[in-house]
Amino acid sequence: MTSATTLNSALAAEHRERLMRIAREVSFEAGTRLFEEGRRADRLWIVRTGTITLDLHVPGRRAALVESLGPGELIGWSWHFAPYVWHMGAEAASPVRAYEFDAEIVRRMCAEDAEFGRAVAVWVGRVVAQRLHAARIRLLDLYAPYGSGVWL
Repeated sequence: MTSATTLNSALAAEHRERLMRIAREVSFEAGTRLFEEGRRADRLWIVRTGTITLDLHVPGRRAALVESLGPGELIGWSWHFAPYVWHMGAEAASPVRAYEFDAEIVRRMCAEDAEFGRAVAVWVGRVVAQRLHAARIRLLDLYAPYGSGVWL
């Protein structure tokens, strides 16, 4: 994905550097669930390598794949909005290396520095908008009589 939602595109260098000071490197094997819909959202990740899939629980069916995310992408946005509960699930589709952040610390940093907080809020807002658009397209492909009309 090459959009304004990747870390390098979304945040100015000084804000990226500030955020990266609190990063912790983590790895996930393929098939590892990062989080489940409805559970507490207390972390966020930036993918370094590999692919993470986002999915939605569908009663009586397999979870619906919403989107696949790769290097530079933010995993999770629910940590930014009270009540801090995941709205989707996420799973490593391949081996993944990522930067992990404690959501409480990031929220505190945002509250203490208005400029940093605004930059993070705009970034997260763009991510939410992009993910909602992706979910809409996916649902149209699944349920609309002629699909979304978008060629991917």
